[in-house]
Amino acid sequence: MNNRLIGRLPKVGIRPVIDGREKGIRESLEHQTMDMAKAAAKLIESSLRFPSGEKVECIISDTTIGGVADAARCADQFKREGVGVSLTVTPCWCYGTEVMDSDNMIPKAVWGFNGTERPGAVYLAAALAGYNQKGLPTFGIYGKDVQDAGDVLIPEDVKVKILRFVKAALAVALMKDKTYLSVGYTSMGIAGSMVDPDFFQDYLGMRTEFVDMSEIKGRMDDGIYDHEEFGKAMQWVKEKCIEGPDPEGKPLDRKKKDSDWEAVVKMTLIFRDLMIGNPRLADMGYGEEARGRNAIAGGFQGQRQWTNFYPTGDFTEAILNSSFDWNGIREAFIVATENDSLNGVSMLFGHLLTNTAQIFSDVRTYWSHESVKRVTNYELSGLAEDGFIHLINSGSTALDATAQQKDKEGKPAMKPFWEITREEVDKCLEKTRWCPAVDYFKGGGFSSQFLTEGQMPVTMTRVNLVKGLGPVIQIAEGWTIQLPEAVHSTLDKRTDPTWPTTWFVPRINGQGNFKDVYSVMASWGANHGAISYGHIGADLITLAAMLRIPVNMHNVDHDNLFRPSAWSAFGSEAEGADYRACKNYGPLYR
Repeated sequence: MNNRLIGRLPKVGIRPVIDGREKGIRESLEHQTMDMAKAAAKLIESSLRFPSGEKVECIISDTTIGGVADAARCADQFKREGVGVSLTVTPCWCYGTEVMDSDNMIPKAVWGFNGTERPGAVYLAAALAGYNQKGLPTFGIYGKDVQDAGDVLIPEDVKVKILRFVKAALAVALMKDKTYLSVGYTSMGIAGSMVDPDFFQDYLGMRTEFVDMSEIKGRMDDGIYDHEEFGKAMQWVKEKCIEGPDPEGKPLDRKKKDSDWEAVVKMTLIFRDLMIGNPRLADMGYGEEARGRNAIAGGFQGQRQWTNFYPTGDFTEAILNSSFDWNGIREAFIVATENDSLNGVSMLFGHLLTNTAQIFSDVRTYWSHESVKRVTNYELSGLAEDGFIHLINSGSTALDATAQQKDKEGKPAMKPFWEITREEVDKCLEKTRWCPAVDYFKGGGFSSQFLTEGQMPVTMTRVNLVKGLGPVIQIAEGWTIQLPEAVHSTLDKRTDPTWPTTWFVPRINGQGNFKDVYSVMASWGANHGAISYGHIGADLITLAAMLRIPVNMHNVDHDNLFRPSAWSAFGSEAEGADYRACKNYGPLYR
């Protein structure tokens, strides 16, 4: 397991702050304060990993922090150590503005111990007031139950907030100084593929690199790819990638199919090399090409300027987005089909928070109970009783979405790559058919075809840009469902049955955008959505607040909202306050 991107992985800095009055007070609190820091570090390091598989590392300040000099030494230590997340802990009163973390680029939180012997909660309130007054949005963490002074256990509600904060903050730190790689530009007038470099820079701290699709064709023609790996990949394709049937009435020539397979495999190698580089190319004399673009995410325009003449990028996108290929099991890449960069960003958020592969889909059709009954004579029940949404797209959906991986209870899941077995990989591939591309794709190629089997908890996300407002994010937690085969087949054949299908039921609450399933579909802000394994809406809301992106639609329970303390000063209604706070503070990097 190793980080394939340039730049060291961010560390979590833990700041044990303390009452600086010596001759008895500071000395009596040293052990308890440091124990809090050590407990937080143990929790974080035992619970979290980076998407690349490495464990998260915590750095504790060399000393407790009782005043300005200590705070300055800690800040210098953290800079040397590459800290990207700041967590302050204390059981006691401290001199708030003297010990604060004043770095405005690093997400920060304060955990104040809820005990009666010393006023940790009083310091927390004072510290947050100081951070808010100075314009440094900070998360406050405070347990609901009183603890004894010597208690070294972290309460469950505190654990949830610490981990939620750290996960989101690490996502912020991981995106900074990385690249979104736009191969091609706008596909078929899709607004999300009109890549906005200002959004990436101002809100995410990322650069945007633009490469014409002709670069892929040029490298294919000139042989600028690892030829040994190409042979290995082709063998894997022959053994593991099962072809679907030819289009009815349109039998395809074997020679054409073989040529298309070679082309799409080369495209996959080249797109990956464009993203992260490949030292093998330097050995071949292509030093510039070997360096890559340090891309944490990317997109491929494809339609129509490419797909009218050359094989579609569906195979490339699907394989890169999966947690495995001919080299074995590895971290999924993030590649948006049709270069929908805003859906690519949504996928990236989900990937950084879950460490799993992502589903990229058209939010295609709302199927009501009545419509399903009319078309199939089937009565929906259970989760699907009020209808569902058909998620389908030819390109970027990871093969992990076949739902052949299993969690510890044996239920369908999408797992971090280090938990996936070879047997599960084989099952994902066995459930996938590669259908010859037709109709939309005159240049040929292959699209993946599978059904997301079983019931999984998932979260659908989308970032949208609104003129005059900026970015907003919408979030819908729900579940995948499985329909009877005859019902699935009937509904699936009404669209393109050669593409992967996921049947999705959002959790509804009878109100607003979540009044019913129809309202979710009607309120969705774009043609695409990014779907992540698990109910991660609360994590996404925390991340959005750090990035100053307001949430315009979500179905997360109010008790699970976790935003910086300052947000409460912008009004009593949580979502309106979110908008006002994000506008007030502005993009993180501007």
